[in-house]
Amino acid sequence: MSLILKTLASSYPAQDPPTISFLSLDAEALPDISESYDVTAVPFLVIQRDGKVLEKVSGSDAARVREAVERHAGKGGNTGKMGLPQALETTRRPEEEENIANQEAISAAAAAEQTNGASSGGGGGGRGGGGGGASNLSKYAPTANDPATAPEMSSTQESKEELEARLKELVKAAPVMLFMKGTPSAPQCGFSRTLVGMLREKGVRYGFFNILADEDVRQGLKTFSDWPTFPQLYAGGEFVGGLDIVKEELESDPDFFAEYAATAPKGQGGMAAPEAQKEPATTASA
Repeated sequence: MSLILKTLASSYPAQDPPTISFLSLDAEALPDISESYDVTAVPFLVIQRDGKVLEKVSGSDAARVREAVERHAGKGGNTGKMGLPQALETTRRPEEEENIANQEAISAAAAAEQTNGASSGGGGGGRGGGGGGASNLSKYAPTANDPATAPEMSSTQESKEELEARLKELVKAAPVMLFMKGTPSAPQCGFSRTLVGMLREKGVRYGFFNILADEDVRQGLKTFSDWPTFPQLYAGGEFVGGLDIVKEELESDPDFFAEYAATAPKGQGGMAAPEAQKEPATTASA
């Protein structure tokens, strides 16, 4: 969607005052805005004028997005360059110019000193021979006294393996596992709140994990699931998807969660753990 919008923006030349603006927001980071526009899946396009919503487009269908924009803003005429104001030119202040000149002089002196030091040395004017000219470094080998040229690195493979093993256990901690922002009684984003409501509506037993309480799990699960946003839902240890995928599954098969339904009446699906703890426990119906 980002590329589509950039391409569209480039076809509308900048004007003063502006006649059209393109803004890109992180729906997950701005849950209040997502809720106000009823965003249930990403990417999601909203076209509005004077504070009034004209049209919404869900999904990354380039043709639909372009048709919607052109329907309300007309066709752009500038397809060659981005319709953005030209970059401003800056001029250095005199003291900045003086500082730069001093730094260049210091660097040049240091380089000359290193060259002289390398050229002076036993034998014939340079390490490995050769007199008077540039140093011959063909036989040079670094020693323990040489300054480090790069920061020391340590392997994190073991910790990654430990995290992956932990994630494998977490996704199987309950028949249905919901990785969400916040807890079922206090969701911290609109997407999580909507998915909790859907599970309750279907009477599903589910465990939950508050990813805001554990940054390692939050970041690691994005790679583990190959899914960049939350909430994420697992069923039977297998990744189902985010909110939009769960909605599609239920639309195509209303009994998608039938085998995970609790014995409680519809609309009262149970949680797997007390809401105050981030680690899931054994499932139990409400």
